[in-house]
Amino acid sequence: MVGRGEIPPILQSQLAQLQQLKAQIEAVLRQKMQVEALLKDSENALKELEKLDDNSVVYQNVGELMIKVEKEEVKGDLSEKRETYNLRLKTLERQEERVQKKYQQLQQQLQEALGAGTQPTMGA
Repeated sequence: MVGRGEIPPILQSQLAQLQQLKAQIEAVLRQKMQVEALLKDSENALKELEKLDDNSVVYQNVGELMIKVEKEEVKGDLSEKRETYNLRLKTLERQEERVQKKYQQLQQQLQEALGAGTQPTMGA
């Protein structure tokens, strides 16, 4: 029998799960922000490339070096990156939705369990 003020083991487990889900949500949101920044950088670079004429000299960072490359090659690389970042962003958004849904369901279950558990003791 659980004494007054003690949380049953099953509720403790659910509280731990809730904390884990919250940490997962925060991690997904951080990743999402990083991908959004990378996506924005790629899109801005593509916009700047579009402003250049075809004869412009373009350099690309390769590790510690800057290498002269063709405009179309850089454009293709940036387009690929943009596509990859878009896919990654969509994946993270779906993951965020799933984890948020689990979090809300578990939070509701806990509130109901704690609410049902404390109501009889309120009148005592």
